[in-house]
Amino acid sequence: DYTPLEAVADCARALTPGTPTVHQGSASNLLSEYFVEFGDVEKAFAQAAHIFKLSLKQHRGGAHPIEGRGILAATDPTDGRTLVWTSTQSPHEVRGTLAHLLGGDESDIRLMTPDVGGGFGAKYQIYPEEVVVTLAARLLQLPVKWVEDRREHFLAAIQERDQYWDVEVALDSEARLLGVRGRLLHDQGAYTPHGVNVSYNSATSLPGPYRLPNYRMHVHVVETNRVPTMPVRGAGYPQGTFAMERLLDHAARQLGMDRTEIRRRNLITAAEMPYETPMRTRAGTPVKYDSGDFPHCQALALDAICYDEFAARRSRALAEGRYIGLGIANATKGTGRGPFETGIVRVGRNGRVTVYSGAAPMGQGTETMLAQLAADQFGIAPEEVRVVLGDTNYASMGHGGFASRQAVNAGSSVHLAAVQVRNRALHVAAQLLDVPIEELDIQEGRIFQRGGSNISLPLGNIAREAAGIPGYALPKGIEPGLEFTSNFMPGGLAYSYTTHAVEVEVDVLSGQVTILRYVVVSDCGRLINPMIVEGQIVGGVVHGIGNALFEWMGYDENAQPVTTNFGDYLLPGAAEVPNIEMIHHVSPSPLNPLGVKGVGEIGVVAAPAAIISAVEDALTAFSLRIDEAPILPQRLVELIEAGKTMTSEKPHQ
Repeated sequence: DYTPLEAVADCARALTPGTPTVHQGSASNLLSEYFVEFGDVEKAFAQAAHIFKLSLKQHRGGAHPIEGRGILAATDPTDGRTLVWTSTQSPHEVRGTLAHLLGGDESDIRLMTPDVGGGFGAKYQIYPEEVVVTLAARLLQLPVKWVEDRREHFLAAIQERDQYWDVEVALDSEARLLGVRGRLLHDQGAYTPHGVNVSYNSATSLPGPYRLPNYRMHVHVVETNRVPTMPVRGAGYPQGTFAMERLLDHAARQLGMDRTEIRRRNLITAAEMPYETPMRTRAGTPVKYDSGDFPHCQALALDAICYDEFAARRSRALAEGRYIGLGIANATKGTGRGPFETGIVRVGRNGRVTVYSGAAPMGQGTETMLAQLAADQFGIAPEEVRVVLGDTNYASMGHGGFASRQAVNAGSSVHLAAVQVRNRALHVAAQLLDVPIEELDIQEGRIFQRGGSNISLPLGNIAREAAGIPGYALPKGIEPGLEFTSNFMPGGLAYSYTTHAVEVEVDVLSGQVTILRYVVVSDCGRLINPMIVEGQIVGGVVHGIGNALFEWMGYDENAQPVTTNFGDYLLPGAAEVPNIEMIHHVSPSPLNPLGVKGVGEIGVVAAPAAIISAVEDALTAFSLRIDEAPILPQRLVELIEAGKTMTSEKPHQ
């Protein structure tokens, strides 16, 4: 027999006196409280020519990779090791946690990540099933498998968000930012699987690409009886961006000012780069924008979407009874989080180039990218490079895939390792051919003398010499083997930047939103593989379209999920996704040898803010304001009807 206890279903009332606690014995539902602040906010507001405030709500959603979680564990009969295959973004972390919980050394477990059908943050942690299945396989001495279905993903995989923001902005007489202050209420769910980094990222990302001299955000991280939250693609950045962009739209509207102009006046310029803010990342390093030209990117987006002609387009649409609007949003995203990633490059005796890394591919092209970087150093095609990822048997250390980090960290490590192997091969060949190293080059896996004889050596021969011949000395000045391991450690985050410009049409009878055009200007440093880069950006934009217009994770008053399938929780499909028009602005990052910045998340960060801005702009005639995301059709109809009533009640002049 049991008696249900009262549940806490909403973080907005979780701190109300008299509300039951999520965990028995806890004094309150407040998990963490902290400030993100710099400057003198009170002085800024006291001196402000204009002050505007908003209350915002950003509803929670899930990650929903096409492939759910899954795990297979078995015992290797040859050596007694436990073999674990799991769909994870962090193979080394899962292996370490399993060893800690089940006892023994990490070397007793070989953890392998097969092809993973997406992660988006949901697979960046260890789940109870991974522990239980591994333990069962050990106890039974039999293979044990568990695969998650979609309903289980809704009920038990991590989610993100539910945030309430009360924010104010202070501006001078020229509409330049003086300060922002406010309160952020973040729903952590029932447990804390990976710290409070979502709320911290949200608070620190609010200033975005704008020059903000004073800032104070009072953050409350609150427990509820809902599913735990942790980073999903964007990891809190879309929420901070949404708050700032909504503030700027609101201020421009109240001042009768063009929305693009208020942004232009406040964007950090190229001349100010690198631009260091007073804030710190959660790792304690400065929030420092390493490179970029933010105003130029905004101008590119506005030009591409024909912003100067939009007023005429709107007039023609209204004459036809159609409501169109245009939205814009700017955003930054810190990428390439450390502490490091392992990259190993090896040339075998058969001349085959192999790359090993602690990186964890999730369908985002990591294998292709690393193959390209290694192939460049040996003059071979990328398909001739063998890449082994997500297998702890080959790379003893690694941190996997999160925070748009793998091109920056794994890519840099593989590049540096390949350069070392190339140099070692040239050094050996110079001695064998009795040719100065400066005259040698590598093409098609062979070392030859430039402009000299037609004599060349295949890499396989060099590898055999570098491996050593029993009883004979190695070539002078080299370490044994044609292999090198690099662990690139970034000195700071590389900040990607984006401007989104969106044109939409709203059906005022049904609340249906149709995206007419979508322009993205993206600065993610040098492009290793443009096709992969564009695929990642488009994927992020589509994710953001879902966050803005479709995805609603419903709970009842007892905190029970009532949305457990894709019939209720809608994702954008082919019919809802427009052609994404892409413009690249390349400003290489000085923080890594490739000059790259991460690209996996930047597409989603600005999307909800830009889309909501466009929807609100389309409905200017109804004097409404949209302070929430997602904005669903039924909610839009409610706002439109309320706007009609307010308009009709206004006295005639």
